[in-house]
Amino acid sequence: MNILWDFDGTLVDSYRLFVKLFKQVLGDDTTEEEILSHIKVSFTHAFEYYGFSEKLKEEFRALEDELEPSEFIPFEYLEKVLEIADHNFIVTHNSKKVVKSVMDHHGLTGYFTKIIGYEDEFPRKPDPAAYKYILRDYSIDLVVGDRELDLLPAKELGIATCSFQNDAIEGMDYYVHTYEELYAIIKKNVF
Repeated sequence: MNILWDFDGTLVDSYRLFVKLFKQVLGDDTTEEEILSHIKVSFTHAFEYYGFSEKLKEEFRALEDELEPSEFIPFEYLEKVLEIADHNFIVTHNSKKVVKSVMDHHGLTGYFTKIIGYEDEFPRKPDPAAYKYILRDYSIDLVVGDRELDLLPAKELGIATCSFQNDAIEGMDYYVHTYEELYAIIKKNVF
């Protein structure tokens, strides 16, 4: 079984960090819940919604670069799911450098066959180009993501989808809130 993963909000609990950075840049009383609702659509959406100028985006990115790998916490039971897959892949809008440093810090890098980040210059999700690139060499049995834009390419390509901690996305094959739930689903099903 081969699984393609999103990174932020799917493999690691990073949204709490990004919400903090948004609050710092905005410097107002916008609630964390409101910020999170916009980030969950996409960062592009959140930047546009809050009217971030290029200068504010740069300020946000500079703060993001200061985050330590230890601040990104993998979700509980994740490693058990990674262990049962033959191949795991990451497709993210984040930097491969950040992803690798976080995975290295938590001892998880060895579970991943391929990591695609923004440096690889694929069109941004929901464009399926990065998924198709992986499909040239490997099959993908399941895509796990926390946002609709992570899962739409899988739907387009006929790959099973799993929405992680987001019941608002319609039409996915599986919905889980913990990786213990996903582990049980994988053990019961043949993909």
